Amino acid sequence: MPTESQNSQLTLQDAEAVLDRAQQLMSAGDIAGVMKTFAADVVVRFADFRETRGRPPLEKFLLARFARQKNYRLKKRLRAVSGNVIACSWVGEWDDGRDGRKMQGRGIELLTMRGGEIAEWEATFNVWAKDSSSSLPIV
Repeated sequence: MPTESQNSQLTLQDAEAVLDRAQQLMSAGDIAGVMKTFAADVVVRFADFRETRGRPPLEKFLLARFARQKNYRLKKRLRAVSGNVIACSWVGEWDDGRDGRKMQGRGIELLTMRGGEIAEWEATFNVWAKDSSSSLPIV
């Protein structure tokens, strides 16, 4: 796990290591490993889901998510790091756990780190069926 200096300044290498680890664990569906990357009192603001605090509601969310996202493949890209905050974009593909459709998603995340763990996870998330037309109501 990357270390933070005394003034909580993450390096680019620290940020890349956090994202690489998350990408590997999420792609492997390793929920136990994913949970170890989060602080016990983590605050999660994910898309339109209600804000949660602590590992138990996060684990419940991730278990439900992985029930729907079979064969999940994730690619994260570091966009910025400032102090103890990592900004990244990501793309993912998976098979829907209910009907087998090929799905894609894209999002932006802000990860606030504390002591080598994710203390806040804020994310936007857009999803659509692979090779389908836009679902945005403006087109």
